Amino acid sequence: GALRRFIEAGRKVDADVELITRKDYNRLAEYDALLIRETTAINHHTYRFAKKAEAEGIVVIDDPDSIVKCTKKVYLAELLAFNRVATPRTLVLRKGETADLEAAVGYPAVLKIPDGSFSRGVHKAGTPAEAAEITRRLFRDSDLILAQEYLYTEFDWRIGILGRRPLFACKYFMSRDHWQIVRHEGDRRDEGGFDTIAVEQAPKDVLRVALRAANLIGDGLYGVDVKSTARGAVVIEVNDNTNLDGGIEDKVLGDGLYQ
Repeated sequence: GALRRFIEAGRKVDADVELITRKDYNRLAEYDALLIRETTAINHHTYRFAKKAEAEGIVVIDDPDSIVKCTKKVYLAELLAFNRVATPRTLVLRKGETADLEAAVGYPAVLKIPDGSFSRGVHKAGTPAEAAEITRRLFRDSDLILAQEYLYTEFDWRIGILGRRPLFACKYFMSRDHWQIVRHEGDRRDEGGFDTIAVEQAPKDVLRVALRAANLIGDGLYGVDVKSTARGAVVIEVNDNTNLDGGIEDKVLGDGLYQ
């Protein structure tokens, strides 16, 4: 539905919009602009498309630099910490090294692989024994793991930002009886509800910290996940290629979001 509305929005400004797939890589130079609407990753065709577009002088969202910065969670955590953007307490775990998680982030602790998405590769450890088992499994595939303080809230804010300006404000609620927005159980996937509100109605501290975080990445299209806590708004992560789903993120702006 969102893709159809992008096409309709293009027609209203005399722009020809065409849907392409990974098979159209060699045709990319025929276009003036590229808007990637697929989950991005470094070792993936989305990144190769972004790099080729940049090399051809084609306007591209998401740009390659944003893809790199956002999909590497360790880099992102260090970038936010260096620039003193409020986040949960965070520690980078390296294979072969020991760390006192209780002192650094406390229990329960959230353990993440560096390049997961949609809640995959994210685990909660309630005890040192659970943390040891989870890290042992995660270190099979990664030399680095991100450990973060566990901050439960009923929902996460997602602030959409385009060109350094807020585009939408949405609450993503946790999946039923779970601590994440998306709950994975084998092939089953359950998601919580949502509530989209006008940007001007979102809490000012949430908007402020989201903009600070996104501006460190660039001027593209981002979705910043923020939690409202007792100590203020904290950034969980900055996503390139933010969700834009018909009936959810566009619920307030309607066609205006796509235009």
